[in-house]
Amino acid sequence: MNLIIYLIAGAIVGYVASRIMGTNSRQGLLLDIVVGVAGAFIAGYLLTPIFKIGTINDAITLPTMLMSLAGAVLLLFVLRLLRGGGRRRRR
Repeated sequence: MNLIIYLIAGAIVGYVASRIMGTNSRQGLLLDIVVGVAGAFIAGYLLTPIFKIGTINDAITLPTMLMSLAGAVLLLFVLRLLRGGGRRRRR
């Protein structure tokens, strides 16, 4: 049962992060879940030591959801930078 709740929370976080970053039209539910869960891990390693707030790995509360959202937005931002921002190059 905890796994299902964790996946639902990851899907919500991933969906909101993809809406914030404008990538929602390119990804579906499965990728939203992956982004949300990966964002929680990134937040756990990078942001939790700074802000002293857990992620959805610890408990599912509003502060932990927001911390996981910050990690997911950070993940999408870095992926956008690595892909070149999706801009077309002029020739």
